[in-house]
Amino acid sequence: MAIKVTIRPGEAGERFLQRFKRICSKDGLFKEIKKRSFYEKPSEKKRRRAKDAQRALRKRIARAERARTSK
Repeated sequence: MAIKVTIRPGEAGERFLQRFKRICSKDGLFKEIKKRSFYEKPSEKKRRRAKDAQRALRKRIARAERARTSK
C-alpha cells in the first residue's frame, strides 16, 4: 500500500501537498490510520462489521426503492 507521488517540474509545494492529500484520501489511507490508531478487540471488530453490513444493506434497499419509484 505504498503511495508514490513525485513533484512535477514547476509545481508549487502547496499544490503538491494538495495532490498528495487527495491521493491519500482516495486510497483510504486516512480512514485506515484512524481505524488502527487504537486496539480494537475482536468482538468489537465483529460488532462493527455487522453494523456496517447492516448499514450497507439499508442503503442498497433505499437506492433500489428510489430507482423503482422514479420510473
